[in-house]
Amino acid sequence: MTVPSAASAPIRRTKWALAVALGAIGAVIVTLVVLAFVWPVATSDPRDLPIAVSGPSPQIDALESTLDDKTDGLFTFTEVDGRDEAVDAIEARDVYGAILLSDTPEVLTATAANASVASQMTALAAVLQAQLGSQVTAAGGDGSQVVVTVTDVVPLADDDPSGAGLSVAAFPLVLGGILGGVLVSLLVVGSWRRITALVVYAVAAGFAVTWALQGIFGILQGPFLLNVGAVALAMFATASLIVGLHALIGTPGIGIGAVLTMLIGNPVSAATLPHQFLAGPWGDIGQAFVPGASATLIRDLSYFPKADATSLWLTLGAWAVAGLLFTLLGHFRNRQPMRLPEAELEPLPSQALPSR
Repeated sequence: MTVPSAASAPIRRTKWALAVALGAIGAVIVTLVVLAFVWPVATSDPRDLPIAVSGPSPQIDALESTLDDKTDGLFTFTEVDGRDEAVDAIEARDVYGAILLSDTPEVLTATAANASVASQMTALAAVLQAQLGSQVTAAGGDGSQVVVTVTDVVPLADDDPSGAGLSVAAFPLVLGGILGGVLVSLLVVGSWRRITALVVYAVAAGFAVTWALQGIFGILQGPFLLNVGAVALAMFATASLIVGLHALIGTPGIGIGAVLTMLIGNPVSAATLPHQFLAGPWGDIGQAFVPGASATLIRDLSYFPKADATSLWLTLGAWAVAGLLFTLLGHFRNRQPMRLPEAELEPLPSQALPSR
């Protein structure tokens, strides 16, 4: 009996309709990914940035009217009592900067909050100087003697002068969380073993990533161990969500978790721009997802230790707890670790068996 060789075996080709459909589906997926990342930036509208203002009421009213006309509603104003209160508001991240109308007018910025906003605040100094100079001239004084100083209250670190590193640092947290979730979901069996693997992964990755971002590149600032805790919790929150969804609904859960994090949460995280700039309520919604909360948290820990980060810790903790609960609820699913498919071998005929 002749056994057909592999070369003579018929080749099973994909049907034309399926090939065309897969190509079209791939194009749709790529388009959605591009839209998810480009849409927040393309539709961002610089409005409603909170800044503090201090000085005589008539001057404040005149300044607000002038800035509303020149900047088309870019700023919202919070009146404070003097420079110290303005600095406290900036350091607590209640405002992005301040304008002080006094005998020595001054504009306070915070480059660490957002470099582009700080540049806009710096440009305001020229507008303020022209306005105050006109007022002094109208009162019979020498308006050319008016000088408005600019002070960066919370500058960026010398190792990251533009803030680009801090903005990019948010992405490894997202990718690391997804990677950890996928690996644990596919390679670890047993609910408690998965939870143990998640904890070990998050802690190890937290130390490694923080060491790279802070110890090597100097991007992160502040207490090292606190930064480790934030990075580890961010990765654990994403990874546990993916593992939990996988435990509940199987393989599709991995895709759902990745989509929630990468295609929904990450584009509206406001890691590179103020969340007030995002269209509609998306800025606030983005802060309720892991990428947004973690990006804001690591910035606060590095540069704004006076800011109240309680809600950010709670947000990350809530996602982590949700993932753990999903994992425990899906414990009855006896998922096997990923294996390569084994070829099915036909048993040899009894005549081919060697005799003893």
